[in-house]
Amino acid sequence: MQAVIGKIFGTRNDKILKHYQHRVKKINALEPQMEQLSDTELQQKFQHIYNETLRKTESLDNNETAISLINSFLDSKLEEVFALTREASKRVLGMRHFDVQLLGGMALHDGKIAEMKTGEGKTLVATLPVILNALSGKSVHVVTVNDYLAKRDAETMMPLYEFFNLTVGVITSKIQSDTERLAIYANNIVYGTNNEYGFDYLRDNMKYNLTQKVQKHHFFAIIDEVDSILIDEARTPLIISGPINRKMENYQLADSVAKAMKIVQDFNIDEKNRVILTTEEGIKKAEKLFDVENLYAIENASLSHHLDQALKANYLFVKDKDYVVQNGEVVIVDEFTGRLSEGRRFSEGLHQALEAKENVAIKEESQTLADITFQNYFRLYDKLGGMTGTAQTEATEFLEIYKLEVISIPTNLPIARKDLNDLIYKTEREKFDSVIAKITELHKLGQPVLVGTASIEKSESLHVLLKKARIPHNVLNAKQHEKEAEIIKNAGLKGAVTIATNMAGRGVDIKIDEEVKSLGGLYIIGTERHESRRIDNQLRGRAGRQGDPGVSQFYLSLEDALLRIFGSDKLKGIMGKLGMKDGESIESSMITKSVEKAQKKVEALHFESRKHLLEYDDVSNEQRKVIYRFRNELLQEHFDMHERITENRIMSVQTLLERCQILPHDVPENYDIKGLLAILKEEYLLEITDSLQNKTYDEISNFLIEMLQAKYEEKFINTTAEMRNELERIIYLQVVDNAWREHLYAIDHLKTGIGLRGYNQKDPLVEYKKESYNLFLELVENIKIEAYRTLQIIQFAPQDVAQEEEKIRTDLEQENTNIVLNYNTLDEEIKDKKPARNDICPCGSGKKYKHCHGKSGPKRGILANSNA
Repeated sequence: MQAVIGKIFGTRNDKILKHYQHRVKKINALEPQMEQLSDTELQQKFQHIYNETLRKTESLDNNETAISLINSFLDSKLEEVFALTREASKRVLGMRHFDVQLLGGMALHDGKIAEMKTGEGKTLVATLPVILNALSGKSVHVVTVNDYLAKRDAETMMPLYEFFNLTVGVITSKIQSDTERLAIYANNIVYGTNNEYGFDYLRDNMKYNLTQKVQKHHFFAIIDEVDSILIDEARTPLIISGPINRKMENYQLADSVAKAMKIVQDFNIDEKNRVILTTEEGIKKAEKLFDVENLYAIENASLSHHLDQALKANYLFVKDKDYVVQNGEVVIVDEFTGRLSEGRRFSEGLHQALEAKENVAIKEESQTLADITFQNYFRLYDKLGGMTGTAQTEATEFLEIYKLEVISIPTNLPIARKDLNDLIYKTEREKFDSVIAKITELHKLGQPVLVGTASIEKSESLHVLLKKARIPHNVLNAKQHEKEAEIIKNAGLKGAVTIATNMAGRGVDIKIDEEVKSLGGLYIIGTERHESRRIDNQLRGRAGRQGDPGVSQFYLSLEDALLRIFGSDKLKGIMGKLGMKDGESIESSMITKSVEKAQKKVEALHFESRKHLLEYDDVSNEQRKVIYRFRNELLQEHFDMHERITENRIMSVQTLLERCQILPHDVPENYDIKGLLAILKEEYLLEITDSLQNKTYDEISNFLIEMLQAKYEEKFINTTAEMRNELERIIYLQVVDNAWREHLYAIDHLKTGIGLRGYNQKDPLVEYKKESYNLFLELVENIKIEAYRTLQIIQFAPQDVAQEEEKIRTDLEQENTNIVLNYNTLDEEIKDKKPARNDICPCGSGKKYKHCHGKSGPKRGILANSNA
């Protein structure tokens, strides 16, 4: 129905393009005028617009209204700046922006996703909105998928930016020092990877000085390969973690138990949902091997968890498909790109289980110090644009999650590539025999071939078959990722045969010469359909750039994972009825559509999974914003520490009295004065000699507040107000950070077990929101009390205040240099000994032990005030 309405009235995409094309005419009309200007005149014209923009925007606050005014003013200059940029590009780079590239630039400036096919020059397209938005005086961030592309794109376009006196910087993983990063972020334009931007944001919110923060604002970002970053990476949070002590033998023990268990008899594998279900017989066998009576008793919680992960590691995760073993380490292979994910580790002890399986050194688990998903990081930007060759299949998700509209930009020249129907075989052996025969045929003709595989394992199997057939070829997979650009660049040469995993050199064009064009162009062979149609479209898109000829075809078998798990029985029935002989295949549009239906099922599952993750992460994100906002307030010079500490002192006394059953409307005979005096001595180093017997609640409260204040002021008697304020600020920040880390740990535990609430007819998400809110209120209260208690008991000689301040600051900075950049959260291993009062309860509730199974008295009330 929508298609019919679109034909009659035109789609929204058509209407937007029509509006853009009207603006393109205006830009083209300015071209003769721009051509008449000298280089100096072009530069002066740009400088005039730059100065005008700064005059209009520099006095504006960084709020929604101000951002809207800035964008509105920039938009009014779009035609002139785009015309200037195109003319400068012609002179400096020797490249003139096509009209369709102007359309793409407008979509990016409007905060949309420009879907542009391979070879349409997206790197050049980005220069238009980058230069326009750099007029704001705020840094523009260009996001790429790897360091190589960030460096290449920045260096290629730098002469154009420098022509207009705009500075350019590149953030890569090799840049370690904050001083260098500060200088790079100060540039008008910054290129970098999604990981570097995300980790810099997290590190910034662990700093103890405002001037050390490298990211000053999040104004405008353009994400290249936006589908890869915002869709493929969406389920993977960025995490900064620190090491914690663990028992490594538990991983090896669980691995040996898992290897002793037998499929069907002891457990079943659900491939569709990627879970393992242990049978009753399997549980009994595990209990015997672990030498425990009840595997699921609370004291054995860590063993049951380790066994679950060991079973997954041994029976769900495949070497050279999900991970590789390199230099004695287990390295993850990204399922969408096929690239190695250096530094990334699987969560919840799974990585340690894989290390035990492969008999390599097991690295200790770590505790989350700070985390954020790409979804929530990129939503920090005032304006976000994206570029990719494949976005329409996920247009709904882009709009729903990121409020990003996908605009399909027409190609500069019509696409001449032929996309043939899939060929489907009964077995994988027949499929690969046919692929080798086709490659041999094309190689004899001299037509270059790019073969796409779904895993490293399959690419190496094909490599062996091609060696047997004596066909020279290159292999591009995660193990050769460093040579990626060079290998993919040569894939269009006459007679070239290239095997590639899903990464297939995204971001690098495969160019072909006239001789290859006469042979039919690059021939793409897909050896398996990916779970996402978008990945298949990317593979097809490697051929047919800029109107070049090309061919693409997928070779499938009923043994392929997608068809085996998600393919319809109807498809299998057709293949069976036809009574096909060995080596025969089916080619029909009906079967191709059936395969696409299977892919749509998986895409829907993944979308729900990402949406589900975001719903949970949004809860943490709101809490993260509160904590980070408070941290930033503490870092401000004008923040009134005296007022905050006074408030916290009063609250600490109120909480202390409540713990000792000293309540406003109770009689003094019921007060636990002895308990109060003991706590004051133990926790606040305050010895009371005056008698508190028979005093009223208000009298006791006022007396304690005065005593604590007097002792507090005494220690600062010989220090300057500035020095005192700085010391108080640093200690307060340390307490906030430690409490936030504990909170993240509790939230991780809560998230792990919350799904079980569904068995009790409760919505796990609603329960999670409720429990996490309570934990957050407790966090806020703990920060106030712990910050005051720490400040109250800290002791130093008056003349050593400056040294004390410097020591604390140095220790904190050293602590932050020892953190691990990771992509995972990790589960707490249950200790054999009884947990400490402030440890997380081993039952998995996410609460502290003292508030759960270690509760011995009435729970302390939680104050509703959430102002930390």
